[in-house]
Amino acid sequence: MSRREEYLLSVALMQLIETRLGEHRPGRKRLRVLMKRSAVAMILQVRAGNLHILMIKRAEREGDPWSGHMAFPGGRMDRGDANGYAVAVRETHEEVGLRLGPADRCIGRLSEIMARPGRRGLGLVVTPFVFHLERQVNFTPNHEVAEVVWVPLEFLLDTDNQQEMTWHFGGARIPMPCYLYEGRRIWGLSLMMLGELMDLVEGGRSRRLSWRGRR
Repeated sequence: MSRREEYLLSVALMQLIETRLGEHRPGRKRLRVLMKRSAVAMILQVRAGNLHILMIKRAEREGDPWSGHMAFPGGRMDRGDANGYAVAVRETHEEVGLRLGPADRCIGRLSEIMARPGRRGLGLVVTPFVFHLERQVNFTPNHEVAEVVWVPLEFLLDTDNQQEMTWHFGGARIPMPCYLYEGRRIWGLSLMMLGELMDLVEGGRSRRLSWRGRR
């Protein structure tokens, strides 16, 4: 396949994602108004002829439940944030130096996900917002971010790349699906968000988070 053909296929895939996100009815948590709120930005861009999604590797920090994890730019809602979209935009600017503007269209959002980083309260609800970035940018990560990584969507859509890992939690060994991209492990909440996005691409076939992976 020529580079031109790859580019046209990636553009068509981007258009498909935008169409299906427009038709998508993401889930909302019933008790969301009583929970702590958070939001992330899932940023898509056609790069070198292929569609990629922006991820970050979080810095190693003591006390951070997601220390060192692969994630999306985002964080908790502050009092000054009008809504979840504002959180995703602000946190993206703070964490990687990318100021999402009107030209960087938000093409939809995915279902809210529950996270429980602590034992108090009802937990944390995370809302993923999906953006289409068409301009070239330079990143300036802050102290919370160890690395900025563009991951090809083609890699994630290929279930042959899915693996299985063991999560040690409370003395238990729990098998978890994951991807290993160039030595970086993608799993947990980030993989759940990616799973919903990829299921939309594939027309709703829920095979993304298979528990039968490869070691």
